[in-house]
Amino acid sequence: MIVEIVNIIAGLVLVMGILPSVPAVGKSLEKVAKWLGRFQTIIGVIAIIVGILYFGMQGLVAIIAGLILAMGILTSIPAVGGSLEKVAKWLGGFQTIIGIIALILGILGLLGFFV
Repeated sequence: MIVEIVNIIAGLVLVMGILPSVPAVGKSLEKVAKWLGRFQTIIGVIAIIVGILYFGMQGLVAIIAGLILAMGILTSIPAVGGSLEKVAKWLGGFQTIIGIIALILGILGLLGFFV
C-alpha cells in the first residue's frame, strides 16, 4: 500500500502544471501539489527506495517518477550519478505523462485494481 501512496504523491508533484485545468478540485489539488513540491527531492529519493523494495508495475513507476523528482542530487552519487542524471533529464521530457500514469496507477492500486 505504501508504493501506491508514494505514486500518488509523486504523481501530484509531477502534474502540478496541469492541475488548475481539472474542474472543481483543480485549484485545491494545485495548492497541495505546490506544497509537496517543496519536498520534491526527498519525495524522489523515497519513491526510488520504495520502488526498489516493492518492485513490480507500481514499483517501476515509482522509480521512474523518483528519478525525475530527485534529478538535482543524482550527480552526487559516485560512479553512476552522471548516467542517472542523463536518464532523469531525458525522462523529464515526459514529466506530465509519467505523473498522470503514476497518479492513476496509485489510485487504482489503492482501490485494489492493481496488486
